[in-house]
Amino acid sequence: MPLYIGLMSGTSLDGIDAALVRCGEGRPEWLGATGLPFSAALHDDLLALCLAREVSFAELARLETAFCERQAEAVNRLLLETGTPREAITAIGSHGQTIEHAPNATPAHTYQLDNPSLLAELTGCAVVGDLRRRDLAAGGQAAPLAPAFHAALFTTSEAYRLVLNLGGIANLTRLPPSGQAAPVVGFDTGPANMLMDAWSQRHLGHPYDADGAWAASGRVDDALLARLLDDDYFSRLPPKSTGREHFHLDWLTSRLSGHESPCDVQATLAELTAASIAMGVTQCSAGVSTAYDALIPCGGGAHNADLLTRIQRHLPEIPLTPCERFGWSPDWLEAGAFAWLAHQRVAGLPGNLPDVTGARGPRVLGGLYAG
Repeated sequence: MPLYIGLMSGTSLDGIDAALVRCGEGRPEWLGATGLPFSAALHDDLLALCLAREVSFAELARLETAFCERQAEAVNRLLLETGTPREAITAIGSHGQTIEHAPNATPAHTYQLDNPSLLAELTGCAVVGDLRRRDLAAGGQAAPLAPAFHAALFTTSEAYRLVLNLGGIANLTRLPPSGQAAPVVGFDTGPANMLMDAWSQRHLGHPYDADGAWAASGRVDDALLARLLDDDYFSRLPPKSTGREHFHLDWLTSRLSGHESPCDVQATLAELTAASIAMGVTQCSAGVSTAYDALIPCGGGAHNADLLTRIQRHLPEIPLTPCERFGWSPDWLEAGAFAWLAHQRVAGLPGNLPDVTGARGPRVLGGLYAG
């Protein structure tokens, strides 16, 4: 079966994930992966760009080029580490770096910093890019796109199943048993690591709270948690998607009384993630009478023991099942999704799920740039 590379840089802005995936008949197969962190300077520049209200074209081009060069480094490292000939790669699926995602604005828009032409030039491989905006043009949210890949990878004939991506934003996928008429459901439940990472950086000088140890040392502030959960995003029914434009440090600080201890705020943010995920499970379980046989966590938050404990406490009836049991590492699942989306584009097959994004119908996503 053909080989594809998926590239992903998420809302955490921590670097490039690159996954080598065999796609074709049957379930996608993970063959290898590598990660390439951003320099502190590139991270800070990308974060500033995400928060900027104005930016020059020259600065935009500089950051796009720097980002693309880092993507090419990740591809070349992956090929070297896996011993894969360049000519064996059918295409690279490039997500790009989301700068702003506003599907409910007028006009609706989503912008990913990316340059598929330059990436094709630097790697010698065909590239599939601009994977979100066709769904947006068809009236969809352009996110999340991973549920279609989750369906190809994790669907079973025996039971309903949930996949939970814990990146900067948490997104949830409900998979019905194969052969049932029920649709795949997927949406962003709210912040996962994004606010916890930002709070950790501000108060500890660390980019993340390793294993959730700091959050575990604090106490949940119930009054603060109630103010955070009062945001209407959490009660809104899907299709829905969100990002840094909505959930950011100013959003948090505007809801603080000023008397909270930093570690208690961190504990409350972890609880916010767990509680909003549980709310999401309730939202996507309407009409489902069959018990779930697994909740499969992936993304960086899958390594946060405190966060997983909180999620399991909210959802005691659903077993948390490691991604590794299905032959995939939780760290590379999202990059794998964009390898699979590249395969869908090359094959001329739809990459979106209208029941997930709200688009008017299935669409072939992205543009193909020759290597």
